[in-house]
Amino acid sequence: MSAKVKKNDTVQVLTGRDRGKRGKVTRVIMKDERVVIEGINIRKRHTKAQRPGEQGGIVEFPAPLATSNVNVVCPKCDRPTRVGFRVLEDGKKVRVCRRDGEVIDNG
Repeated sequence: MSAKVKKNDTVQVLTGRDRGKRGKVTRVIMKDERVVIEGINIRKRHTKAQRPGEQGGIVEFPAPLATSNVNVVCPKCDRPTRVGFRVLEDGKKVRVCRRDGEVIDNG
């Protein structure tokens, strides 16, 4: 199955409290159809010290978002767009921008 959102893509958030923000995808969880975006959907976890002498505290980490809540930003038109697929003459399947038909990548 081909992914519409891949690692290192720049995406824009469509819904939620981070709506309108852009970030780079750091991890894709295909099984749950979720993505982790750098600096978006930051959560806090309160941790206890695991060993004597170690300090506990509050750890911030980016939580996953559903892929349906993000759109890939087209590198050519610099706008969020839906992603389509096209098969090139050499038989390679590529992602394309639905706005202008430009190839997003060669993956």
